[in-house]
Amino acid sequence: MYKLYYSPSTASLAIHWMLIELNVPFELVLVDIAKGAQKLPEYLKLNPAGRVPTLSVDGAPHTECAALLMLLAERHHQANLAPPIGSSKRADYLQWMIFCANTLQPAFRDWFYADEVAGPENAAAAKLQARAKVEGAFDRLDALLGDGRLFMLGSKMTALDFLATMLTRWSRNMPKPATEWPHLAAYISRMRMMPSLREVHQREGLTDWING
Repeated sequence: MYKLYYSPSTASLAIHWMLIELNVPFELVLVDIAKGAQKLPEYLKLNPAGRVPTLSVDGAPHTECAALLMLLAERHHQANLAPPIGSSKRADYLQWMIFCANTLQPAFRDWFYADEVAGPENAAAAKLQARAKVEGAFDRLDALLGDGRLFMLGSKMTALDFLATMLTRWSRNMPKPATEWPHLAAYISRMRMMPSLREVHQREGLTDWING
């Protein structure tokens, strides 16, 4: 049994989306970030970083968005959301999952929380650097999709697509959103049509971005 501690429109969206796509039972627990619920002692016992998502798996809490996606893909291997060990796609899968988690996602945090990262006096410069990192990452993802593949790793959807799509969504209010890259724009249009992605937007009360 799964219990997902989430906040709408945050990194927990990718986990929420995958759970819907997998069609497995789960419980949702709202962590009201606007009220600082992520810093309450009872939540910090589950996630000492004070962030979402946290996913309770058979009663044990686990964290880190990319890791949770990979864990779910392994636990539900019949869904074929991760290339198996020994597959020719396995190295690319691991590489791009870590790229999104270690390069693109932190750059978004620097953009959204520039004051926290660099101090108020340096926030503008920090945002410029963060924007350059995000756009550089989108350059690479756009090139990856340049051969006409349907998904990040080819013809089949994997856990990587849940993470990558969520991160492209995060750019929706930036000066140059992901839809400004031609191959990413086509990819996003395809992903937006997925019933499970539309369902997670409905469940979290999100109306922006999903309809273009």
